[in-house]
Parts: sequence; structure tokens; C-alpha cells
Amino acid sequence: THDFGAPTQLEKIGMLDVADLVALNKFERRGSADALRDIKKQVQRNRGAFSERPDTMPVYPTMAARFNDPGVSRLYLALLQQLRAYGFERTSTLFEPEALPEPDAADLALIPPKRQRYLAEIADTARTYRAWAEEQVAFARKWSQAVGAKAQVESWQPEDAETLAERLDEMADHWWGKLDPRCRAILDNWDAVATQYGADEFIYTVRGREIRQPLYHETLSGTKVPRVALPRTEDPGERLRFALLENLPGYFPFTAGVFPLKRQGEDPTRMFAGEGTPERTNKRFHLVSLGMPAKRLSTAFDSVTLYGRDPDERPDIYGKVGTSGVSIATLDDMKKLYSGFDLCDPKTSVSMTINGPAPMILAMFMNTAIDQQVEAFLKEEGRWDAAASVITDRLGDDRPVYVPYQDDGLPEGHDGTGLGLLGCTGKDLVDWGVLAEDEYERIRSHALQSVRGTVQADILKEDQAQNTCIFSTEFALRVMGDIQQTFIDEGVRNFYSVSISGYHIAEAGANPISQLAFTLANGFTYVEYYRARGMDVQQFAPNLSFFFSNGMDAEYTVLGRVARRIWSVAMRDLYGADERSQKLKYHIQTSGRSLHAQEIQFNDIRTTLQALLAIYDNTNSLHTNAYDEAITTPTPESVRRAMAIQLIINRELGLAKNENPIQGAFIVDELTDLVEEAVLQEFERISDRGGVLGAMETMYQRGKIQEESLFYEHKKHTGELPIVGVNTFQREGKDAVPAVELMRGTEEEKQRQLEGVRRFHRRHATEAPDALQRLEQTARNGSNLFEELLRTVQTCSLGQITEALFEVGGQYRRSM
Repeated sequence: THDFGAPTQLEKIGMLDVADLVALNKFERRGSADALRDIKKQVQRNRGAFSERPDTMPVYPTMAARFNDPGVSRLYLALLQQLRAYGFERTSTLFEPEALPEPDAADLALIPPKRQRYLAEIADTARTYRAWAEEQVAFARKWSQAVGAKAQVESWQPEDAETLAERLDEMADHWWGKLDPRCRAILDNWDAVATQYGADEFIYTVRGREIRQPLYHETLSGTKVPRVALPRTEDPGERLRFALLENLPGYFPFTAGVFPLKRQGEDPTRMFAGEGTPERTNKRFHLVSLGMPAKRLSTAFDSVTLYGRDPDERPDIYGKVGTSGVSIATLDDMKKLYSGFDLCDPKTSVSMTINGPAPMILAMFMNTAIDQQVEAFLKEEGRWDAAASVITDRLGDDRPVYVPYQDDGLPEGHDGTGLGLLGCTGKDLVDWGVLAEDEYERIRSHALQSVRGTVQADILKEDQAQNTCIFSTEFALRVMGDIQQTFIDEGVRNFYSVSISGYHIAEAGANPISQLAFTLANGFTYVEYYRARGMDVQQFAPNLSFFFSNGMDAEYTVLGRVARRIWSVAMRDLYGADERSQKLKYHIQTSGRSLHAQEIQFNDIRTTLQALLAIYDNTNSLHTNAYDEAITTPTPESVRRAMAIQLIINRELGLAKNENPIQGAFIVDELTDLVEEAVLQEFERISDRGGVLGAMETMYQRGKIQEESLFYEHKKHTGELPIVGVNTFQREGKDAVPAVELMRGTEEEKQRQLEGVRRFHRRHATEAPDALQRLEQTARNGSNLFEELLRTVQTCSLGQITEALFEVGGQYRRSM
């Protein structure tokens, strides 16, 4: 590597005297280009080849950690030629790379070398903004003091009053002139804004639509509780400090929230579910959304799906099928999972917690939404009966069916939609003459532009904390970029291409500051990578979302506030992003780590407090954990209690009718500043290690998470960190642990999933090999993989696709 020291050290490396070929590895690192020059010169001197140019010496820059690295291919090709020169003949032609040019170090890096200090720049930007804000506050205060002094002079009329008033006018003009035009506008418009929020209705515009919402909630006592409360200060300096560092919800820097008001008639509830077969989880989805005006579904997948495999009889796979998550291996599974929900309805939103195989699962989801719309179109046009007849003729007895969980019919609230195209796709109907090509393309475009939801797909967090990586990190990032590029090209505006997740970092043991710092750092890394691929920040930033944990630590009170402020300032002042791109939207799940098997009934109390903090801090969506999650997948009874926690806070708790209840509290202001500075300092530590990707190579994040986890466990064990029912306030005598129903995938469900995959493979036995070959070729030639995946999932299962991509993208290998 380039770490050999000064060029004179090369003279001491005896291997260079006898080597036929030399590899310079880790060529993407800073300083490698100079090292390459020095090594070539040393090899030239060692060989006495002074009549030849140094750049012709057999020194090959490589990046061995990168799958299918062009540098390694050049080295391999040179090795073959050298072996032939020694008289060896090749007996295998499995791999014969083309002659490739020598790579440029700058081209190998995912983040361009000139952008390696991006996190340090973000820290500087945030501190510069705060210093500027404090300076503007000082100017405003001095201006107001001059204006106030002049008013006193005119009122008291002391000797030389006229001269004093003139001098004070000069002072006021001087300080007013020092104020930024934006700050002057804030002070000029303060009273008008106060009047606007004092009205009965608030009127604002979202994507060209005028929205009217009431500004007060009237209690049983007749008290009008404002939905947004304004600070009462008269001091211009304090008004300006509030506007620049806090502001009202919906206004930069969005500390209090990214929207002026919460949606009426739609709670932020998003409940996590997944177990057994798609039909079983579909029933749970209908249970948790029954009677809810908005359907907000969050999907847990079993570990077989999380690792991109098909259900199989292999012992290491079979026992995990449908356990602790839903088993999804084919497009038909996906259609069953979300059947009965209109995925293109503006009030339906789906979140999928999947990372390594996220591109394949997302492609299945998008196809499901498209085929739902094809089915709906044919029914609206009166053409469904004819289409159904063709489907039956084509598929016959091999047509998949929806098998209701516990054989009790479709779940309550399920209208039967989304099941008509099981076993085939809208594209098949085009081939069979049922649907015109232009009709299908129009339906496809509408579906992609209408679907709402989130796919987690955060591969950086997986390497740092969660461990469900399956492809090499570089390849996984490339496909993430392909997904985002497809979203831009297809106009997908309402779906988040990644949920940048701190939850798993916290669950692995990180404290709240590390969770927030690592998560934001990962988010900014995606920004840098997408920009390096040529994407405009305005086009992709709105497709980014975040996911945090909420625990019992004090810092969780302000976690969302700090995240929104850092993100908005960096996006505006460093990246030049527009207002929509400055808004950080996030989901909160209450802490699973804070749930304990001892006295599990107490867990609901912890979850309630965490949910209250999340709602007070204006989370955009919320999942409340069930009390029995410390032991098992939640039961219907425990899920209902968990949902009730949110509903009681949102619908019964009076103070929750106000949407900025923690603004202005002294401790909240103090915590916000302390946590923000701690996060910025962590940014600088990561930057010193080469940014997020550089820190990952030395396992910095994993090491820090492990240290903090051990610290927590030690404090819990010694009792220094009191946990009620665990190490304090314990039952006398033996703890009576109540019997808890364990939720697991059944033997029958496992067999049904295995048979479903077998039938899918038989049905597409002729198309699958060609589809997989096209997919591999797309990966090799650098075209958009996600666009091809949208076609591949129609005929290939999850496991087939994973195996094919291993051949061209490489399997994940952690740094050790």
C-alpha cells in the first residue's frame, strides 16, 4: 500500500528486486498516486531499465476490497501473460478480462477526494451559522436599545434632547444597516405573523394546494388552546434569536418541525407487523388499520428474506421461515401481503424494513402497485371478466391462491382487491392481448408517481450495526444510487428511496448522541455519493427520510430538534438546497432495548413516556412497541394496547393538542445546544478518519457502539442505572413471570411457502435463465440495475436474483 513511508524506504524492500509484477493495493487512498510514481521509478532503477519510461513498469494499482475491480483485472491479465512467457498453458477460460487502462485514483473513490472533509465542512457550516445568528441578535438588540433610548429622550425631554435624538437616530440606522435583509424582514413581519397565528384559521400552500386548518382546540371548559404558541418576548434580539435558531414549525431552520401544522384526521401512527405467511401478516395489517382514516403499514421480514434467500429445507433456513417476520420470496407473495389496500391511495403508506435485498423487495412492491392499478383499470373499463378468463386459461391449476390465515375468510376490511393478477403481471396481459402497451405504460407511470411509502435500504447502517449486508458495500451503494436515479427519471416523488436509520445503531448499544451523529453522518454520505454520480440535490434530497429510536435518556427529548436544525442549515448553506430539500422528515420507534422481560407490564409505561417525547418533538410518524416484545413477536392483544398508547396521547391528552409544547423551556434550549455541539464534534472525529467510509474500514463506528453498549450493561448490572423491576423496586421472592403466548411461524406455513416458491420456479422455468442473464449483463456494463430488476422480479424469485448478483456484485465481507 502507499503506507511504506518515504520513497527511500523502497530501496530496502528486497522483493522489488526479483518481482515480475508489483501490486499497489488500496489505490483509492489519498497519496496513492504519488506512491505509484515512486514504486515505478524504484522498479525502473532496480531493473536498470533507464531507457524505458517509468510508466511502462509492471506496477499495478488495485483496490482488492472492491468486487470486480478493474485494477485487479489488469493485474490478473498481466499474470496470465507472464505465466505464458514461462511456458505455462491455460487449461481454463472461465475469466478472460479485456485489456483495461490504468485506473485513476480519483475515479476509484465513492466520495471524490476533494470532498473527503465533508463532515468537517458541515460542522464548520453549522457553527458559522450559529455565530452569524448570535451576531445578528447582538445587532438587533443594539438597534432596539438605540430606538428605545430615543423614545425615552423624547418622552423626558432632557437638556440637548434634540441633539441626543439625532445621535440616537444615527446609532439606530447604523445597527439596522448591519442587520441581514432576512433578519430585517423577520422583525418587520413579526406582528403580522402573530396576527396570522391569532386568527381562527391558518392558510398555507403545499405543492400548489391551498390548505386551511383551525388554529385552536376548544376544551370542555371553553378554553381555546392554540395549536402553535408564539413566544411573548418584546425584545427584538430575543425575537430574532427565536426565529434564527428555533422558529415556528414549518419555517427554517425547522427546529420545531418541518410542517406548519400536523395533518388533521391522520395520526402519525405506523405499526410494525410481520409473521408467518403473507396472508397472516396481511390479516395483522387489516387489524391494526381497521377504522383508521389513513393506512400506514410497516413491514417486518423474516431473516431468510432479510438475507435474500428463498425458503428452503436446509436446516439453517427452514427453521427461520416466517419467524420474527413475514416470508417474502416472490412477486406473488408481495401481492398477497398488501392485498386489500390501495397502494396508490394518498392515504395509504407502506414502510418496508429491508436492507441487503432492498432493491429486489422494492422492485416487487412497485410491480404490486402497478398490477393493482391494472386490475382496477380493467374493472373500471368493464373488461375484467374477459381478462380473468384469459388468466385462468393461461395458468390453469397452477394459478396461486390467497389462503386466508386460520381459514376464516378474508380479513375484516379486505375488499378482495390486489389478488386478480396472482401468477401473472400486467406485462403478461399486454403479451396476451388483454391490455394495450400504451395503456400499460400509462398505468405504470401513474402508479410509480402515486405510490407512498419508504424502503429502509440503509447499507451503511447495516455494516455499522445491524449486520444484514449481503452484497459488497460498494455494489450495494451503486444499486441504491440506481434506485434514486430511477425515482428521478420516473417522477417518484412520494416514496422515500432510503430510510437512514439510527434505530438499529441505538439497539446495538449506541447512546443517543452517537445514534444521532452516526445517522446524520450516513445521511450526508449518501448526499455526497449521489452528487458524485451527477444527481442534483434538489431532485434526490426529498426522497431521503430518517428513522430514530426514542429511549429514556434526556437527550432523546431534543433528538429530532437537533437533527432538523443541523440538516437544514447544512443543506441550505453548504449544498444550496431548496426549502423542500432542507426538511428532515423522520420516523420514531420507541426503544426495544428499554423493554425488559422482568415485570413486562411496566414496559407499557416506558413506551408511553417515549411516545410522549416523540409526539411533543413533532415526529412525522411513530411506532409504539408492544410490552411483550422483550419475549416474543407481539400478540394481537399487546399490539392493540401499543396502538392505544398513541391514540390516547393524540386524542385524549389535552396538551398534545398544542404542536410546539416544548419550545421555550429552558432545559430544552440548553439540551438542544449541548447535543448539537456533541454531534458536530463526532462529525469531526469521523472526518479525521476519512469520513464515514474511511471510519468503517477501521470499524470505528462498530467499536464505539460496542464500548457504549458495555458501559450501559455495566451500569445496569451494578444498579447505578436504575431500571424499575429489573435492578430496583423488584418483587420480593421469586419473580412471577406470567405465561406469554409465543408467536411463531407454523410447520404448515413453512411448507406452504416452500411449495409456493417451487410452483413459481416451475411456472417461470423457461423465462428465468434469460432474465437472470440480462440482469448480470446489466450489472457488468454499468447500466441501471434497478430498472432491470423491475423486470427481473416478474419471473425470478428473491433467492435466484441474489445468487445471480453475487456473481457480478460480490458477497459482503466485513473488515476484520
